[in-house]
Amino acid sequence: MKKFYITTAIDYANGAPHLGHAYEKILTDVIARHRRLKGEPVHFLTGLDEHGQKVQQTARARGIEPIELCDEADVAFRGLCERLSISNDDFIRTTEERHKKVVCSLLQQLYDEGQIYKADYTGYYSTRAEQFLQEKDKVNGEWPSGFGEVVEITESNYFFKLSQYQEWLIGHVQAHDEFIFPRFRQKQVLEFLKEPINDLCISRPRERLSWGIPLPFDEDYVTYVWFDALVNYISAVGYGEERFKECWPVDFHVIGKDILVPPHAVYWPIMLKACGIELPKSLLVHGWWLRSGEKMAKSTGNVVSPLDLIDQFGTDAFRYFVTREMNVGQDSDFSIELFLSRYNSDLANDLGNLVSRTLNMASRYAGSTVPAFAVEEEPEKELRALWKETRGAALECYDGIQFHLALDRIFTFIRGINRYAETRAPWKLAKSEDPEDRARLETALATMAEGVRLAVTLAAPVMPDLETRVRALLGCGETDTWEGELNWSETLVGKTLSAPVILFPRPTSE
Repeated sequence: MKKFYITTAIDYANGAPHLGHAYEKILTDVIARHRRLKGEPVHFLTGLDEHGQKVQQTARARGIEPIELCDEADVAFRGLCERLSISNDDFIRTTEERHKKVVCSLLQQLYDEGQIYKADYTGYYSTRAEQFLQEKDKVNGEWPSGFGEVVEITESNYFFKLSQYQEWLIGHVQAHDEFIFPRFRQKQVLEFLKEPINDLCISRPRERLSWGIPLPFDEDYVTYVWFDALVNYISAVGYGEERFKECWPVDFHVIGKDILVPPHAVYWPIMLKACGIELPKSLLVHGWWLRSGEKMAKSTGNVVSPLDLIDQFGTDAFRYFVTREMNVGQDSDFSIELFLSRYNSDLANDLGNLVSRTLNMASRYAGSTVPAFAVEEEPEKELRALWKETRGAALECYDGIQFHLALDRIFTFIRGINRYAETRAPWKLAKSEDPEDRARLETALATMAEGVRLAVTLAAPVMPDLETRVRALLGCGETDTWEGELNWSETLVGKTLSAPVILFPRPTSE
């Protein structure tokens, strides 16, 4: 049985983890966890892109070997995954032998088939982007700042016959609406392909760049970073081996909009086509995190460290915020004020207080044991109807990659439980000696506990640690699947609840 295969762009080893890295991994993780909870086998890959000129230059400036710099990045990015509760099944480094072997195999294949040739080149080169540029890359006659320093160079290199596949790629994009998600990003690719594309330079002379995979047919050159990095998605799952078909083709490849064109939507599919490898099913393209309307970047000094926020507010709060705020595919603005607003309103007030009061009232009025449902009157009917509506709508949003809307539905239900508690007022029912009020009290406690269980279970793809913790507080343990877990039930009846806790402490002002 083929696994649901999902990948992120591999992160470049010449930088520290930032909000963009964190968001991409969380987005991919939410999809992977959702699929697992639906009962699907999943393989989730992330990793590091470790070769290239910038890594070599940075290492030299620090007086260390490039591999030492990459080892540091490996610790940092694996650490980020751990802190974010990312459930990746594999983490690949492009310096690994399993990767180099596949890169060399594909390069040799294309060279033997005459799809790679050697030629002299004179043109503009961006060290920051590690790519050759054309006049059409200028904006208003100037090189965009993202290219950094641009210099004119002349050198002999190897080229891949990219241009001969241009018409094929246009046809593929037009014929497969699902290839690029959201669909409006398809226009960006087709606009790029309106102009003739050049053949792709796939090498760098070793005298200029030694930190790379040597070309198998010419040891005086190393492989250009894109032809190296883009191969990781197949090398990691055993290309050339029988197990490869267990994962390939990739179902979702998750990337930021800035690397859609040309690397992932032009270079990569053409490389795969030329090698006779099936194309990815879908490129899932997310937007940028902005601050005051500008993209976060080291050069502007407006980057946000995800680890700082996790240290102060916890992993689940961070995962909730970025998933709730960004409509996948669109840009979203980040500010501490907005983060705190979500934290205080949604998490501390709506969810945190609900869990605390449920545990507290169960302790005070039922000996911390969940009583049986004794009555079903209008308040109970309304809440159960709200749950049925919430479950269907949220699951539909999950399937449609509309996670912000799924969370909106879930927290509407959480607020519904809080309203139910105010309507039933267990603290008043507990003072009554009427047997019918006692039945209503027990029902209210059972209903609130069950509502909490359902809400955190449905939110598990986004807040997995919270689900584990709250289910433990409710005495019902962990679950690996949603099978039967999203139905209103008497699962908790008779369970012993834990003492009240504060799930989302209020931030202390300095």
